[in-house]
Amino acid sequence: MDRFASITAFVRVAQNGGFSAAARSLSVSTTTISDQVQALENALGVRLLNRTTRRVSLTEIGRDYYERCSQILHELAEADEVASALQVTPRGRLRVYCHHALSRFIALTATRFLGDYPEVSLDFLTGDAMIDLVQEGFDLAIMPVSPPESTLIKRTLAKWHYLLCCAPAYLETHPAPRSPADLADHNFLLYAYSAFGSQFPFIDPAGNPVTARLSGNLTTTSIAVMRRAALAGLGLWLCPPHIVSDLLDSGALVPLLTDYDRPEMEIVALYPHRRQLSAKVRLFLDMLIDQFAKEQRWVDVSSAR
Repeated sequence: MDRFASITAFVRVAQNGGFSAAARSLSVSTTTISDQVQALENALGVRLLNRTTRRVSLTEIGRDYYERCSQILHELAEADEVASALQVTPRGRLRVYCHHALSRFIALTATRFLGDYPEVSLDFLTGDAMIDLVQEGFDLAIMPVSPPESTLIKRTLAKWHYLLCCAPAYLETHPAPRSPADLADHNFLLYAYSAFGSQFPFIDPAGNPVTARLSGNLTTTSIAVMRRAALAGLGLWLCPPHIVSDLLDSGALVPLLTDYDRPEMEIVALYPHRRQLSAKVRLFLDMLIDQFAKEQRWVDVSSAR
């Protein structure tokens, strides 16, 4: 048994969720991949994968083995890069996970990166919630908030403060709130993954903490739905300013309670702990830092403060 080939086949099956997809990624037959994984399981005397006619998933032992093997393969790839001077010219596949609310900021970096480094292929996926980078096989994640507890390495790309806003049409039928205490009488458009739930912290002009109770008839993970609902005058919205900067500029949404400060948040890049970043991750990260420095005005709109 070729141990390296079998481990590589197993890791690719775990990353791609099946034997056929793993075979395509390695340009070999599905039978070859299946035989390599089976040989690895036989040599270890354990089952690494649960197989059904519809899906393939990791067993508990397989999950632990995958994390270790994935790290080993990453380190081998990095060693190869150093040995062959790939630290100067990046090559290979870069997998990036991005919160969908930030995708418009990352789009320019992604296209510029591919233009500058044509020997790199980019897998760029978006979603709402934080994922397990190691389990899912991603090199880098860009998120609008920093995870409360994480073993991942964090780089801060930008800082921002929540914006309280609404459409002028909402204020035609509802009194404008003058303090956080007034917010209990208003309908809110709520983000399902909010870290604050129904209790949102403000700081009054004197520097004292004030907690507002929020409730509303819409809870969603869709930024598009929340933008549409806010524009329709259906409620107040506590949101990151970078997802409504265009609407603020046009006057379609107006900021509220600007004398009250809100928690400072961070847009972060996250990656697994490794002694040495590969060239493609390091260069993509450098481009992100440069891009967010240029975009800071749109990330934390001054009128939100």
